[in-house]
Amino acid sequence: MTELDDRWLSVSEIAKYLGVSNDTVYRWIDKQTMPAHRVGRAWKFKKDEVDGWVRNRGASDGNSANA
Repeated sequence: MTELDDRWLSVSEIAKYLGVSNDTVYRWIDKQTMPAHRVGRAWKFKKDEVDGWVRNRGASDGNSANA
């Protein structure tokens, strides 16, 4: 794993990575299901945490179809 792979990702970066809209990411955060960390006023994500969440069907609530 390179240092770049372990960096914190923004909402737009994680949305692009997952192939969903920013609004979908915010909905998942609001439902408190997506592993997100508040840094100041911004939300940040660790790619490996999000990958684990997806593998455990965290994103299977149907919202990704609205992206």
